[in-house]
Amino acid sequence: MADKKQPTVVADKEPKAKKSLLFIILGVVVVLLAVKVFLDHREKQELEAFYQTELEAARGKLDKIEAELTRKITEIDSLGGSIVDLLAMQEQITAERNQLQRTRKANRQLIARLRRKTDGYEELLREKDKEIIKLKEINAALANENTTLKVETNKLNRSLVELNQDKQKLEEKVSIASRLKAEDLKIYAITKSGKEKTGKVLKNRQLAKLKVTFTIGKNDVAPLEAKEIMIRLIDENGQVIFDVNRGSGSFMLDGKETFYTASQDILFDNSGQQLAFIYEKGTPYDPGTYTLEVYTDGYRMGATSFTVK
Repeated sequence: MADKKQPTVVADKEPKAKKSLLFIILGVVVVLLAVKVFLDHREKQELEAFYQTELEAARGKLDKIEAELTRKITEIDSLGGSIVDLLAMQEQITAERNQLQRTRKANRQLIARLRRKTDGYEELLREKDKEIIKLKEINAALANENTTLKVETNKLNRSLVELNQDKQKLEEKVSIASRLKAEDLKIYAITKSGKEKTGKVLKNRQLAKLKVTFTIGKNDVAPLEAKEIMIRLIDENGQVIFDVNRGSGSFMLDGKETFYTASQDILFDNSGQQLAFIYEKGTPYDPGTYTLEVYTDGYRMGATSFTVK
């Protein structure tokens, strides 16, 4: 009788052991998940605290730059130098500080932008230190003016002109460097059925609509701001395809009113964003070679050409 009951006891113990092991495993998993949630939360708090610290540091840096800028405006003005660009910079810093006052949470993009801004301000202030030195030299020379000092003054004046010219060249280089470029320009013919055909040669019977696509190249120098992007379709005779009822208009280019075929407003975010224009002319295109130009802010971003048969 004893031999027959023993297997029943072992069978009862095995499920209990399995259940205990299962509870232990579940308990460990719950603990690990709780630890992960805790660590993730703490890491997020530490990152937010770091960004906030960087934001406060940027505010303090802007305060120092503004104080230094005020001193330089006073000094350069007393020496007879031009302070127009410094006053403009002062307004820009004030606007930047006002925007920061409304900023509650910082992030990596904001911190990077502030660093670029403050680095640029500091670079301009260093250039102004050179100008102050030159202005002081000029004023000292004028105070003791004689024949010899007149020659020296002329040299100093030339140095100041060269310095201003170098500064102007630097500003022009920065302006050119901040220009956006239209990359990978492509032309498509859209048929009445909606099919797209691309290439340098398009057939007129397929041109119910014209599609233009391109990518705005990344540019860390260019400010992140709203942009009006315009395209110009120009035929072989130099005439712009223009129809106000289809979104055409004009803009100023090199001081002259210039017509565009179509436009759209975007927010440039330096993400390599892709734009697409779809233009319906309404009448057949004359056979020939057409030029497609892309513009914004009074400069050309890119161009390509295609032929209609």
